[in-house]
Amino acid sequence: MKFLYAIPAGLAATAAMTAFLYLLSFLTHRVMKVAKILGTMITRRTQPDGSLSDATSTKVIGNIAHYLVGIFFAVVYLALWDSEVGLVTASWGLLFGLAHGIIAMLMWYFFFMLHPNPPIIPLRTYLLTLIAVHLVFGFVATYTFYLLLKPDYPFWW
Repeated sequence: MKFLYAIPAGLAATAAMTAFLYLLSFLTHRVMKVAKILGTMITRRTQPDGSLSDATSTKVIGNIAHYLVGIFFAVVYLALWDSEVGLVTASWGLLFGLAHGIIAMLMWYFFFMLHPNPPIIPLRTYLLTLIAVHLVFGFVATYTFYLLLKPDYPFWW
């Protein structure tokens, strides 16, 4: 049963992280819409000028892939806690988010380097931003797990 908690935790955390990225995109006018970038790269629909695809199917595929990865990482968090690595607390959630962000940054870097036609975006800014937004992911995923698991210790520990 506990395994299924990864679904709402992954969905909530991915939604929070995505909302934060969209807010940053709006405020900074930089391309940071992860689902659109991911969808463009998966479908290989980078536009001739290097911009992202606006096709609805690209956005759908990007969102599905992004949320599935979020659920996968929520499962990883749960597996770590079940292996007695850390606790379901805010500090451990932020620590997992930081580690997760570094992993995500490296994965995206190699995805861009290996892709035959990646979109043209400010890659350094995007990669560094990914570390910060994964702190949001880690916090929200952990808090969601905390609410579902109801451990006998405080979240703010």
